[in-house]
Amino acid sequence: MNQEYYIKRCIELAGKALGKTYPNPLVGSVIVHNDRIIGEGFHQKAGEPHAEINAINSIKDEDKHLIPESTIYVSLEPCAHFGKTPPCALKIVELGFKKVVIGAMDSHDKVNGKGKKIITDAGIEVVSSILENECRELNKRFFTYHEKKRPFIILKWAQSADGFMDKDFKPTQISNSLSKQLVHQLRSEEHAILVGKNTALHDNPSLTVREIAGRNPIRILIDFNLDIPENFNIYNNDAETIIFNSTKNYEDKNLKFIKIEKENSLNQILEKLYELQIQSVIIEGGRFTLQQFVDQNLWDEALIFKTPNLNLENGTKAPTFDFNPEKTEKLRDCEVMLFRNQGLD
Repeated sequence: MNQEYYIKRCIELAGKALGKTYPNPLVGSVIVHNDRIIGEGFHQKAGEPHAEINAINSIKDEDKHLIPESTIYVSLEPCAHFGKTPPCALKIVELGFKKVVIGAMDSHDKVNGKGKKIITDAGIEVVSSILENECRELNKRFFTYHEKKRPFIILKWAQSADGFMDKDFKPTQISNSLSKQLVHQLRSEEHAILVGKNTALHDNPSLTVREIAGRNPIRILIDFNLDIPENFNIYNNDAETIIFNSTKNYEDKNLKFIKIEKENSLNQILEKLYELQIQSVIIEGGRFTLQQFVDQNLWDEALIFKTPNLNLENGTKAPTFDFNPEKTEKLRDCEVMLFRNQGLD
């Protein structure tokens, strides 16, 4: 077996924890002796053992003596700092692995080459940048957060064939039940979800993952004048909620009010979300909020749910968005188009 085969397995393992490791990255690890996998694991949740430790712990007692003759594969550079768990790089050195193969280097300033250096300084062979692009794609949220100092931003909306988001400015079901399940799955995978005041007023959304089993994202509301009544769903206890406003800073249990200026508000919001270690956010706001992100080129991916056989004729126009989808999938009578922002630095 070649190195890429085992790094692919690391990526596959890591993906099982999507949405559960924030603010930590997704990491998978495989331990191989003479082309036989003797251990594997992935980071399952922040604060719990990292992938390398779970892989080491999975080795059967009768195989533990093989560690010094084995190669450990890991999709992301082993950590070099003490956090809630000890550094994995030190554990690899302590056990005396023969070789370490790394998918992508970790751009987090607490790691960033330090893990690799610890291992090479101990005389262990290290190979890095194996399937690097795939490993970076796995952790696109983590890398965007640390390298661009902001969350990974996903725009999402549903529209009719003739480009409307509702019928006669009233809440309208555009996508089908299958696409609704997909949306709730996506919510569970992202760190936070954001809407503007108008969406909260018109739709009274819960912004939770009712359709599936999964974690609720942190809810974010932009409501400068605090017009949303406190009996609305967004204020319930189902999820942690942040309200950006121009009136007050205040915290109470799962509610956090953060005061910002209306001028240049999106950049202020992204700065605050970075400070709060929020690594990704789905923008599910109405046209006004979505268009602001589009116009300021503040997005990484977009998902548009379009129903080709539905014409609404009048209502809220979908955002102006002149980009070509990277791929389109069908969910029964609904098309899901994925866009990636190729114009970002």
